[in-house]
Amino acid sequence: MTATVQNDLLRVFENQKANQYRVAQSTFKERKEKLLSLKKAIEVTFRQEIRDALRADFKKPQAETDLTEIFAVTTEINHTLRHLKEWMGDQYVTTPLAYFGSSSYVKHEPKGVCLIISPWNFPLNLTLGPLVSAIAAGNTAILKPSEFTPNTTEVLKKIVKSVFASNEVEIIEGDAEVSTALLSFPFNHIFFTGSPQVGKIVMRAAANHLASVTLELGGKSPTIIDETVNIKSIARRLAWGKFMNSGQICIAPDYVFVHESKKDELLIELKSVLSEFYQNDPLNHDSYCSVINKKHTERLQSYLEDAVEKGANVDFGGKVDLPNARLSPTLLTHVSKDAKILYEEIFGPILPILTYTNKEEVIQYINSGEKPLALYIYSSNKKNIEYFLNNTRAGGTCINNNNMHFLQPYLPFGGDNNSGIGKAHGIWGFKAFSNERSVYRQHIPSVLEKLMPPYSANKNKIIEWLVKLF
Repeated sequence: MTATVQNDLLRVFENQKANQYRVAQSTFKERKEKLLSLKKAIEVTFRQEIRDALRADFKKPQAETDLTEIFAVTTEINHTLRHLKEWMGDQYVTTPLAYFGSSSYVKHEPKGVCLIISPWNFPLNLTLGPLVSAIAAGNTAILKPSEFTPNTTEVLKKIVKSVFASNEVEIIEGDAEVSTALLSFPFNHIFFTGSPQVGKIVMRAAANHLASVTLELGGKSPTIIDETVNIKSIARRLAWGKFMNSGQICIAPDYVFVHESKKDELLIELKSVLSEFYQNDPLNHDSYCSVINKKHTERLQSYLEDAVEKGANVDFGGKVDLPNARLSPTLLTHVSKDAKILYEEIFGPILPILTYTNKEEVIQYINSGEKPLALYIYSSNKKNIEYFLNNTRAGGTCINNNNMHFLQPYLPFGGDNNSGIGKAHGIWGFKAFSNERSVYRQHIPSVLEKLMPPYSANKNKIIEWLVKLF
């Protein structure tokens, strides 16, 4: 990186740093107007450009763009606007008798200058979603989208420029070298969405400045299907949740554990649903997204070939169009436990289907790995649901569905340990970009002032009494 580029990055950072206290004092009305302007830009002004850009970047269908990119952000804005005034207000807390004569409250103040590093799989959603929370909390923000979706980045630049001044929100383009340079600056908060491997790099960089972080990562998200479920009723949900966006979703079902008695029925239904979704020709169907690029297609192809070499059956799909970065929806069975596809995050349209006969083996397998970002349970049996829920750990869970918890604005979204740190969306997103500042105010002299030095026998007795009483 040239010294000129480094200086340009520093200039953007310093401009936002100098402007942070003015932005922090923005009123509810001012923040509301910014969010409404952002919503209009996404929903109306640049809507078709967003669709065209995502189509150009990786052939994303318009319906998926509207649902998973535009709708996801506008619903976050709407939810924030409904509650922002309340969130911005001082939250008074109870005053115990020992502190009679005082009052206390929590003031949510912005953290300051924030960095949002977003991935390529949902380049609009995962860039502007966190920005909504950052703006609601009164911060300035630098956005660093992925270099793998250049057309979407161009539209993001237009959206941001139409709503914000550069000393409040700015987009920085570039590769990993640019991200590394940005991470050297003393941001007050860093919001990163990506892999656990890169998340560790971000966290190490944040530690140099003791910056707080929100890390939205990934992992192997299991799906459990027990013997009580109606397979026909859930196959469409599972297929859509897995193969939407060509499986390039951090919370997509990564692999399935199905009860042995339901395996054949599940395969039949999934094949039927996928044939219906993509008319038996997914590689050429407009409703099916491409893999982001040739490199990632080769990665997925290597997982597939490794699994087959180790004994896996391709029960559906398995077709690869490398020049066009296309891989058909693929179902695998009889997958060896040492196949790469069972210990690497797939992040693509391949679904390994494993079987079980007793619940304990499922729990043992899942808990032998890192905590997943999501875990899905399909069951009609309350005891089975509680068993799977209580004996596993995950960032989030859906019961008899998948992926939908991301869109529920009243739920926190995030991982745990290897799958993430911190939560996003709604009030949790607002708090992620806020410092909960404790404020204690003395109105009249406190009785505790009577117990200040010099200490006497009487004062010691009163203190002992207070300790026992409170």
